[in-house]
Amino acid sequence: MLVPVRGVIIAGLIGALAFACGVALTATSGWLIVRASQRPIVLTLLTAIVAVRTFGIGRPVFRYVERLVSHNAALADLTERRTAAYRQLLPLTPARLGTRRRADLLSGVVRDLDDEVDIQVRVIVPLITTVGAAAVALVATFLIHPPAGFVMLGFIVVAALVGWLDLALERHGQAASLKARGQVDRVAHLVSSGATELAAIGATDAPMAWLAHAQKNVEKAATAQARGRAAGVALTLLATGAATLLMAWTLDGEVRSGAIDGPFAALLLLTPLALGDVVGLIPDAVGSFARSAAARDRLQALLTQDPAVAARGTHGVADGAPTIELDDVTASWTGARTDTGPHTLTIAPGEHLAITGPNGCGKSTLLAVLARHLDPSGGTCRWDGVDVRDLDADAVRSRIAFVDDDPHLFAGTLGANLLLAQPGASDDEVRAALRRAGLGGWLDELTEGLDTHLGEYLVGAGRDGAATAGTATERSLSGGERARLGIARALLSERPVIALDEPVAHLDGPTADAVIRDLLEASGGRTVVMVSHHPVAFDALDRVVELEFARA
Repeated sequence: MLVPVRGVIIAGLIGALAFACGVALTATSGWLIVRASQRPIVLTLLTAIVAVRTFGIGRPVFRYVERLVSHNAALADLTERRTAAYRQLLPLTPARLGTRRRADLLSGVVRDLDDEVDIQVRVIVPLITTVGAAAVALVATFLIHPPAGFVMLGFIVVAALVGWLDLALERHGQAASLKARGQVDRVAHLVSSGATELAAIGATDAPMAWLAHAQKNVEKAATAQARGRAAGVALTLLATGAATLLMAWTLDGEVRSGAIDGPFAALLLLTPLALGDVVGLIPDAVGSFARSAAARDRLQALLTQDPAVAARGTHGVADGAPTIELDDVTASWTGARTDTGPHTLTIAPGEHLAITGPNGCGKSTLLAVLARHLDPSGGTCRWDGVDVRDLDADAVRSRIAFVDDDPHLFAGTLGANLLLAQPGASDDEVRAALRRAGLGGWLDELTEGLDTHLGEYLVGAGRDGAATAGTATERSLSGGERARLGIARALLSERPVIALDEPVAHLDGPTADAVIRDLLEASGGRTVVMVSHHPVAFDALDRVVELEFARA
């Protein structure tokens, strides 16, 4: 449950003061106009004149302070929650996230989190503001004229019922809205990630049609929600008008009989109109609440999964390449079936090993166990004789450099991409890692060197990573170069174990063979465990282990 932060509560109270000033300004102005029409002694109007000025100045000042305090508090809360969300994601990677599309993950962690925190500014602050201002108006009208107070009470109750109805309408359409938004994210990610290839073969029409269809679904869901919200706004305006008419009818006889003065009658008559601005916040607040609640449910479904790796271990890990032992190890991603095993295997320090076998036999699953991304569901995996579940998971992972079939390159400089593996490395160490990965000649051809910006095409950049206009080269980053950059990162990390999951799956035979041989030559005394469908440089390895399909 989202607990309002202290600053948001303070902002809500300040907002209540702002709207109370607005209500008082309208009501006092009405009193002043009617009273002035009676031509009293000017001194009798001074108090009202000062009050009008005070309320007129106080309303924007309080409103500004409320905005400042509420947004500062909400943004600080968003920072903390985003950090906490990423921290919760780490134990879930990759076992509990692998079945989710990247776009769904981004939507959950970025947009859903934004929507969840929006409740602070868009719901809690307006709620406190509305309740506070309504309470002030209600008490004031009861003190001045009790029958008018009952009219105001009825108006507030009707406004609350309109909000409840609007909430029901918003919740009904929220599921369709989130589903449509997720579809747009997925299609947009699919199209953007393959934009170059689609353009190269002239196949952009169909993906753009998919995107247009997904966007139409978003528009349809948004239109349905907007109609519900518009109905809420219309009902609120009708309630305001009805309350004003009822107030006029209530005061008519009182004014005629002299039970209440004309100026006070004007003050009371304008109070429902002034309060209408406050209750007008309800439809938007209700919509934000429904959206935030749905986003929170989606986000919690993502973050509250049980990690695939137990966090009970506290023992440290020795430096250097370990002896890794598997004793009848089985593993499963979901727990519903055995995805690999049982396996009994010993990997000596510094050994170069390939794991091969048919598709679906559990090669990548076994590598996930070795890389501490997945706990064994049966048997024991030991590092230097200690069960890995008794070792600190972060300490084990810090000894493993993992390279998959599609190394991710961030939109930054070449040097910045490599420094992710070893933030404290010098430029000379980064260049040395690139040369050991077989990219020495490629590096020498780059006019900007480590400052070259990486993207679909190589672009010159400054030290801050910003692209320099007009320096784009004519060549793109090839698959072999991407694979070697991933290997260069692994070498730069100086971790004693290198785990490779189909690192050259998309490369032609000669290029793949050259990449793996360069890696093995540069690995020194490190342990290298490679998963591969194809016999790539197997003759340069110490051993090849062929897996069979898992036994249930």
